Amino acid sequence: MTSDFDVAIVGAGPAGLQAAIHAARKKVKVCVLGRPGNSALGRADIENYFGVRSMKGAEMLQISADAAREFGAQLLEEDLLTIEMQDGGFRLKTESLKELNAKALVLAPGISRKKLNVEGEKEFHGLGVSYCATCDCNFFKKKTVAVLGDASMAASAALLLREYASRVYWVAREFKASPELTAKVKGTDIEMVQAWPTRIHGDQVVRGMTLDNGRDLVLDGVFIEMGAKGVADLAMEVNIFPDENGYIAVDRHCATETPGVFACGDVTGLPWQLAKAVGEGCVAGLSAAAFVRKEKE
Repeated sequence: MTSDFDVAIVGAGPAGLQAAIHAARKKVKVCVLGRPGNSALGRADIENYFGVRSMKGAEMLQISADAAREFGAQLLEEDLLTIEMQDGGFRLKTESLKELNAKALVLAPGISRKKLNVEGEKEFHGLGVSYCATCDCNFFKKKTVAVLGDASMAASAALLLREYASRVYWVAREFKASPELTAKVKGTDIEMVQAWPTRIHGDQVVRGMTLDNGRDLVLDGVFIEMGAKGVADLAMEVNIFPDENGYIAVDRHCATETPGVFACGDVTGLPWQLAKAVGEGCVAGLSAAAFVRKEKE
């Protein structure tokens, strides 16, 4: 059996849920594919969002999911398998083999940060291991941290963290940041360590990291700044070709190059911030609803 919707939203993180709230309030039929509990926000503490002094990310996701439902959106807590373009819209198939038709599509799947795949990384995620220096720098005031990554993203993160932490290591196999950023790092007391981790260790939180040169760093935090895996396969199913960094280009209405397809949140590029995701989610939801209403005229 196939279910028909006006707007299908792929992703149940902050961008997707905000898109659902705003689209549903425009009285179009909305479904959301994805599990709110899988969002990286669920493992975060929020301290840099408008009107919020401090809140658990999991609580914010639950409130947002409840709001989306109250306004009429259907949350299908399963993942997407395929998207097909068809006359008048899109056909989606879920992991349980449900088939859905939608007139407009909002892509808000987030991005998957590149992982180290070393012992301790998963266990200490949210307990000292972070993938976003911009998001979490404030939690490491007067602490000792290491930034992992070869390129400019890691150099920028190290410079940012130096404003908060008492000591910063930049650990890389090779230092490939731009000459300008590398010079800035060298002009500080950030220690550049040419090595790579084999293990992150601790007790209830991160306490240190073992490197492949035999050195063991005593740490409070590990920031993995190696970029993100793109969503190229998903995007190309609807004739969207991400840029060289794997991000989807959108205009000020969060519209992509494919009519009826909108994108929002981390998938559109840096910064990976809650405020950006929510703002773009609002725009994408309103734009998708307006597209559907215009098509019905």
